[in-house]
Amino acid sequence: MDVDVKALRDLTAAELAEKEQQLAQELFHLRFQLAAGRVENPMKLRQARRDLARVKTILRQQVLASKPSDKKKKAG
Repeated sequence: MDVDVKALRDLTAAELAEKEQQLAQELFHLRFQLAAGRVENPMKLRQARRDLARVKTILRQQVLASKPSDKKKKAG
């Protein structure tokens, strides 16, 4: 699927969550095909895992960026 990181960063949290679900579903199907011995291209499995990791990373970065920092309050 090869996801563009710049395009992912422009998505909202809801859109990223939807993209995460789509990629997880694709990964499930690829793993099922691998177990059945019907994988067309084994590199698709690797790419799907990496794309899913990218989406999860960006989603987590957005969550952390939206939270106020507690470190500044405790520093005093």
